[in-house]
Amino acid sequence: MSEVAIRPRLDRADAEALVRGALGADLAFTAHEEFKDGFFNAAHALDLADGRRLVVKVAPDKGLKLLRYEVDLMATEIECFERGLAAGAPMPRLWHADPDAGILVIDRLDGVPLYKVRGDIPTDRLLALRKEIGAQAARFASVTGEHFGYPRASGRTMSSTWSESFLAMVNDVLDDIEEQGTALPRPVAAIRAFLEGERGLLDEVTRPALVHFDLWDGNIFVRRGGDDWEFEAFIDGERAFYGDPVAELVSLQMVPEEEFPSAVEGFLGRPMTAGEERRLALYRTYIMLILVAECKVRGFDAEQEANQKKWATETLEKDFTAFGL
Repeated sequence: MSEVAIRPRLDRADAEALVRGALGADLAFTAHEEFKDGFFNAAHALDLADGRRLVVKVAPDKGLKLLRYEVDLMATEIECFERGLAAGAPMPRLWHADPDAGILVIDRLDGVPLYKVRGDIPTDRLLALRKEIGAQAARFASVTGEHFGYPRASGRTMSSTWSESFLAMVNDVLDDIEEQGTALPRPVAAIRAFLEGERGLLDEVTRPALVHFDLWDGNIFVRRGGDDWEFEAFIDGERAFYGDPVAELVSLQMVPEEEFPSAVEGFLGRPMTAGEERRLALYRTYIMLILVAECKVRGFDAEQEANQKKWATETLEKDFTAFGL
């Protein structure tokens, strides 16, 4: 991992101290595990003597250089947890949340990320799971925000229209990419001009719905139920914003092509309209731009950086060509 990695470095004693500070000074711990897959927050699992199995997440130091959208991400995740759970979205129990300190304590799930076991799940059962996952993800969309955009203290990207907020969100990540000097398949000015022309389509969205925006298979947990696999819960709401519910389908689309219609059926209960499909492509452009920008700040090894940048760039090229850009 390179020196630009921003994930906080904590040991077991640090993690235990944080949980004691949040839940009680007299707590005793029986086991510890650090999750090392992520590149942003630190995450440590702790088993307690009272039987609870918890995860403590810690945000990066506020003094580090972050992408523009990443500021206050822990506060964003906490809001996603609190409002998502209240709406019935399946997520781990929330034990403690301190957005100012950048600390979150939740239950540890029993299952495993879907990507680790999808090869063990029969096709018909996997399609049924995709439909259920789509339906459960729709619970986030039942939550309505006061404004469009990211729910951050500064109010940056918040507005009364979806076009204004979404364009501010995309322009932020384009600013990050320009500062990095990273090449894109089209000139940044051309991308900005194209998106400006989509304001009318974006403003067909009039209700700011909560969007998790990171429901790829690593954030979807499943568990064994006898001889079958069952959906358990979603994790990691740090990319959440208030906007078009259709944007939720971006990460749910990151599956083999034949599985995606089941997710759409569960989420919408019908096929997408032509307008929704075009908006989905706009949101896919946004997440791919984020993935390009991340490569310079996440501390990936050379192979992972190359693979992520290649995939994101190829997806952008395909969508830009379809847009006639």
